[in-house]
Amino acid sequence: MSESSVNVRYMVSDVQAAVDWYVGHFGFAVQLNAAPAFASVERGPIRILLSGRTSSAGRPMPDGRQPEPGGWNRLQLVMGDLAAEVARLRDEGVQFRNDILSGPGGSQILAEDPSGNVLELFQPAGR
Repeated sequence: MSESSVNVRYMVSDVQAAVDWYVGHFGFAVQLNAAPAFASVERGPIRILLSGRTSSAGRPMPDGRQPEPGGWNRLQLVMGDLAAEVARLRDEGVQFRNDILSGPGGSQILAEDPSGNVLELFQPAGR
């Protein structure tokens, strides 16, 4: 890990399934795998910390709230040909929350990892 890396922590219900998903579909490399508690995967400057219930990040808060997977915060991967990537990923069984949406800045779609965490695939306008 370097000072120029970006770390994102996702709570996951199955650490190994999450590792397999990020590595198998999006080309992340395993940096550390201590499943079922924790793993980290990276792609370029992005490092995703995959934390299960038995990791330190999975412990309840003092008020009793339990960390859980699935929100709307996400990291974004820029794609050269979004439609082709989506077709490939659908063929591989990747689940999406929506269809490709286009706006003034480009097009995007939201993929869900096995725990329901979101990964945005984005193609800038003009590509």
